[in-house]
Amino acid sequence: MTAQPEVDAYLRHLTVERGLARNSITSYRRDLAIYTGWLEARGFDGPGAVAEQDLSDFIRFLGAERVPTLATSSIARVLSSVRGLHRFLADEGTLPADVSRELRPPKLPMRLPKAISVADVEALIAAASGEEVDRLRDAALLEVLYGTGARVSEAIGLNVDDLVDEEVVRLFGKGGKQRIVPLGSYARRAIDVYLVRARPLLSARGTATPALFLGMRGRRMSRQAAWEAIHGAAERAGLAASVSPHTLRHSFATHLLEGGADVRVVQELLGHSSVATTQVYTLVTADTLREMYTSAHPRAR
Repeated sequence: MTAQPEVDAYLRHLTVERGLARNSITSYRRDLAIYTGWLEARGFDGPGAVAEQDLSDFIRFLGAERVPTLATSSIARVLSSVRGLHRFLADEGTLPADVSRELRPPKLPMRLPKAISVADVEALIAAASGEEVDRLRDAALLEVLYGTGARVSEAIGLNVDDLVDEEVVRLFGKGGKQRIVPLGSYARRAIDVYLVRARPLLSARGTATPALFLGMRGRRMSRQAAWEAIHGAAERAGLAASVSPHTLRHSFATHLLEGGADVRVVQELLGHSSVATTQVYTLVTADTLREMYTSAHPRAR
């Protein structure tokens, strides 16, 4: 007997009842495959045969024995998936108890989000711009990412109809949660140019699709293509070492807070379910203030 039936039941629960996005389900499936592989290698007859001490051994396996070993953040993510599986099986009555209840993941070091300056954002977007259809699209994509704080997956998931009007856009975040976000004049202008001069040409290369951002074959732009667009612009702007897929989202939040925006407003714009997630950006701006104070105040050092 393997643990796969229990895992499949849990993934169905996450998909149907929790409404998690496809990418999230893929991550859960990948993490739980590590767990079920470990169970089978150790001769366990499914999650029901596991004791609390065995799960401690699993943590050690992830961090020291598995090849390749996992980083602390990856171990925490896998353990979260394993705890979710055991909790689900206990709630459903498949297991008599949740032996993972007291399991504690390794403590993660605080990692502050990396933002770039307004000047670097402008240089990045300028490097994405051009007269070719892909450059018109890429410039519009980057303007949307910075102008709305959208995740890359949210931006490429946009349909043309999600441009609610001239000033706001409808984004669908994790779990399909919807939020309305102001668009900004720069992003709106870039989208208008793209819709008139580039999207019709891209659309003619494929079948009809409601997607806003299209790939070179006329289908919805992929995450890989979006990342290549960001990375290509970063290289041309000399910012390759500073830019990741989330950089414009981090910069959006940091620049808003530096400009005086309330953290709860930024929380709503980013689609965070908890303000604690957003508050990490206040640490970034506090660091900036400390640096300015240290360099400018005569008695700071």
